[in-house]
Amino acid sequence: MTTIDDVARAAGVSVSTVSYALSGKRPISAATRARIERAVRELGYRPHAGARALASSRTNVLALMAPLRVDVNVGVIMQFVTGVVTRAREFQHDVLLLTQDDLAGVDRVAAGSMVDALIMMDVEAEDPRLPVLRAQRQPSVLIGLPRDPGGLSCVDLDFEAAARSAVDHLSQLGHRSIALVGSPQAVLDRHTTYAQRMVRGFESEARRVGAQAVFEPCESSHAGAVDAVDRVLDRLPEVTALVVHNEVALPAVLATLRERGLDIPRDISLVAVCPQDVATGQPQPLTAVDIPALTIGGVAVDMAMARLERDEPAETRLLAPVLTPRATSAPARA
Repeated sequence: MTTIDDVARAAGVSVSTVSYALSGKRPISAATRARIERAVRELGYRPHAGARALASSRTNVLALMAPLRVDVNVGVIMQFVTGVVTRAREFQHDVLLLTQDDLAGVDRVAAGSMVDALIMMDVEAEDPRLPVLRAQRQPSVLIGLPRDPGGLSCVDLDFEAAARSAVDHLSQLGHRSIALVGSPQAVLDRHTTYAQRMVRGFESEARRVGAQAVFEPCESSHAGAVDAVDRVLDRLPEVTALVVHNEVALPAVLATLRERGLDIPRDISLVAVCPQDVATGQPQPLTAVDIPALTIGGVAVDMAMARLERDEPAETRLLAPVLTPRATSAPARA
């Protein structure tokens, strides 16, 4: 088994120099680092994870809390997970995935020094997990925006701006009766902030442009989509445009509109708020505001590593929305 002494002999340096080069604790000249890296590759050296952690007080592991609930789109959640895992590997970090939202899980992985930093999804306005995160020595990053971030870094799509851009796009096409088919009621009842911010942005922009507007929560199922569309048509019979923020229900919303005799976009325009692959994967490519899950996951890792390696202060980054017109939005009918 190759040891660090073997690497040092092959590179013609001391063991401590190899240790500094691998841990990054001290600057090493480019030429020396190149010799060490070549020796590591040629000898197939793999530092023991436990020894590396003891030497550097690092585990090279990030924890990602991504609760898998019945009312979330697991496919979209996994896009965020992929973004985190892919970016973490660029920092030579692995990812420990926690799929429950229990406080004991957060405390266990943090207090036990199992991870270098924590990333948490599905953030509520008054999230009970936040005091636990603030009490830990490891830095934490939230994918989401609580009411009071209070020393925790946050990254997310600017959902208020996303809703405003969707309404503005439809308003410019002449639509004055617009509905939002949004998240399930359980998500709203938990005060999950992305859903709340979406509704807030929709309602404020509808008021600003002088549009009639209704919001209907939608269960993430075919039956829920049918029910939500029918409630919209009952409450706002003159509706000419929909904004849909519910990836699971989206195909059923489209099907229900057609079953009700409404052609898209001749009779009713539609803007989705969803990942790009969801928008372009429908039989009719959807005008959509992209949820850049992969990018957000990568930014969360960047923020965690900035706090971990450079002790940078906590910050909040809201990514600006990008709306792409496609086949489902058109000028309002006369």
